[in-house]
Amino acid sequence: MQGGYPPQQNGAFGQVRGPQPGYAGPYPGQANYGTPAPAPAPPAQKRLDPDAIPSPIQVIEDDRAKTTEPFTTGVRGQAPPLVTSSFLVKDQGNASPRFVRCTAYNMPCTADMAKQSQVPLAAVIKPLAILPPEEAPPYLVDHGDTGPIRCNRCKAYMCPYMQFIEGGRRFQCGFCSCVSEVPPHYFQHLDHTGKRVDCYDRPELSLGSYEFLATVDYCKNNKLPQPPAFIFLIDVSYNAVKSGMVSIVCQELKTLLDHLPRENPEVDSVIRVGFVTYNKVLHFYNLKASLAQPQMLVVSDVADMFVPLLDGFLVDVKESRMVIDSLLDQIPEMFADTRETETVFGPVIQAGLEALKAADCAGKLFVFHTSLPIAEAPGKLKNREDKKLIGTDKEKAQSDRERFLNDLRRDVEKPMGFDAVMRRTVPQVFVFHTSLPIAEAPGKLKNREDKKLIGTDKEKSLFQPQVGFYSTLAKDCVAQGCCVDLFLFPNQYVDVATLGVVPVSTGGSVYKYTYFQAQSDRERFLNDLRRDVEKPMGFDAVMRVRTSTGIRATDFFGSFFMSNTTDVELAGLDCDKTVTVEFRHDDKLSEETGALMQCAVLYTSCGGQRRLRVHNMAVNCCSQLADLYRNCETDTIINFFSKYAFRSVLTSPTKTVREGLMKLEGESLPLAVRDSEERLSKGGVYLLETGLHLFLWVGANAQQELLLNIFGTPSFGQIDPSLLVVVKQEDKAELIFRHFLVEDKSASGGASYVDFLCHMHKEIRQLLS
Repeated sequence: MQGGYPPQQNGAFGQVRGPQPGYAGPYPGQANYGTPAPAPAPPAQKRLDPDAIPSPIQVIEDDRAKTTEPFTTGVRGQAPPLVTSSFLVKDQGNASPRFVRCTAYNMPCTADMAKQSQVPLAAVIKPLAILPPEEAPPYLVDHGDTGPIRCNRCKAYMCPYMQFIEGGRRFQCGFCSCVSEVPPHYFQHLDHTGKRVDCYDRPELSLGSYEFLATVDYCKNNKLPQPPAFIFLIDVSYNAVKSGMVSIVCQELKTLLDHLPRENPEVDSVIRVGFVTYNKVLHFYNLKASLAQPQMLVVSDVADMFVPLLDGFLVDVKESRMVIDSLLDQIPEMFADTRETETVFGPVIQAGLEALKAADCAGKLFVFHTSLPIAEAPGKLKNREDKKLIGTDKEKAQSDRERFLNDLRRDVEKPMGFDAVMRRTVPQVFVFHTSLPIAEAPGKLKNREDKKLIGTDKEKSLFQPQVGFYSTLAKDCVAQGCCVDLFLFPNQYVDVATLGVVPVSTGGSVYKYTYFQAQSDRERFLNDLRRDVEKPMGFDAVMRVRTSTGIRATDFFGSFFMSNTTDVELAGLDCDKTVTVEFRHDDKLSEETGALMQCAVLYTSCGGQRRLRVHNMAVNCCSQLADLYRNCETDTIINFFSKYAFRSVLTSPTKTVREGLMKLEGESLPLAVRDSEERLSKGGVYLLETGLHLFLWVGANAQQELLLNIFGTPSFGQIDPSLLVVVKQEDKAELIFRHFLVEDKSASGGASYVDFLCHMHKEIRQLLS
């Protein structure tokens, strides 16, 4: 165990956030028709001043101004700074807000109060979040062969909420109140306050987040895990090659392999790598360090996928570097003249899964794919065996065919050299096949795009997978710890709802680059790929959330798989992945004791070590709605509603989902800018960032000196929009630009920000009256 650290001090109660600026007054009364003439009407009410409406910008700036000291987590129920503020965290018993954020840090005591408040009770958990350099990562605790200390009843892990009694010989669980014996090797005396004298020397007794080194009992089949593997599966069909994707991927991987995840920056990564290319068939590559050139092994029987080699497919990057670089140089050349346009997809994931099974390890598949998998099994034939032909003149055709195939097999499968005058280096090719190719490729899909369904009750069918094959495949991947990340480069309909089932169920990600062009989309794709390959992650993870008596976790949102109601299974868990957990009451809570939650994640590190990461959180409980609203976290609430709406689209029309959100009080806030056309001046230049694109809006009366500094020309008419996404005032592209001005009324009929807040104010007044 790491050495101790200075005693932690309990902080004072943080400042209570002030209420939001007041809403505008009530609407003027409606005319009272059919009654005597009223008194002279008051002057017409002026239009609401947008500057008088609560401003997200002002809230953000105020929070940044007051966030000058590190945020200490020792105070129960203290709301953290906003996510838009830059701050440091001192862990003093509750998990950092970088790991856990709650919708409310003052939970209602009863279910009726929770229902009345309309505030969802939830937590957004990012178990492996990256901390800034100024903050220490979670301490790693090693209890040896005995493993972590746990409650006998609820199995919660040792944490600051456990109360030691009887001189330190027993402890009472803060979650279920069960009393358990302290193992002899873990015993320590108590001080005059009832705390163990080694409290601040043990992370699990004084910190909100820490890790345990797991014993073999926490490993699959009671066997310590092997180091994980990365497998890159590259579509080499015509569209993939023509767009430049294949060349870009191969060139970039030569550099990225030096930056695979590792626990110690000073030590080489232990992650092994493998490569597969595919179109209608799959090409595996033998990359043994002893080879002068890579060997290609072709599997055309995609209906019964298998891995044609064990030794040499998954290799150490450092040992096989020359062979790997040779392969990555050759792949674009080998398929440069391909005319194959159809691809398979299901067998591609099956191949990666089978490779990981054969190596008995977890890992991650990086799939680079371009089109809807509509291919039949290549060379599909009919069974034409006919014993009636034996002894007839037609028998010769069949016997000659067999003799020819025997010669062909011998000629293709035997080791061979290559012509010295060939300009392109080609690896050895071995073809493996087992049976008459009569089957369709597994996971074959149909083009079901139908724009007529949009806006109808049947629209939801477009967001549901069209076949059950990928759900079954995803379950198999999770069982092996096989995470899948999918990079899509479609030029037409590709059915993301179906192809995305495996990535979403395995803790993976889907990246989509429609109409990919190497010149314009290269940097965005490479930034995504670099981040995806290099970021820290865990494998074969299982997460469970435990709570104190009175509440329980009832629903989960995110990219994962669940085989029961309590365990969240993630084949892969990276530093960007979050799981949103909803809680509900099953008993009354106490204002005195508050509410506790503990998130425990069992995973395999990128170094092949089995670990348990634990995050603890304590919040207050209240009996007054004002106390609840005062301690709500808006960003977390919006996160919950967004994921809830996303999942609802699978079962309800989008219009119904949108209306359901509108009925929720405080449903949304706009982006953290005053995004309105009224804010645009004809003499100005504005940069709009959407998260994916940057738009530069140029006013028609912008100063010549400003235009000269930005575009190299003083004339508005001579600005070249191709330099970047430049939107000139009154230009056609302005329609797209206006779509992102979220404070204005949308073309689809959505209310403006001002109108929406007025509507919400009216609804609240009606509820209160």
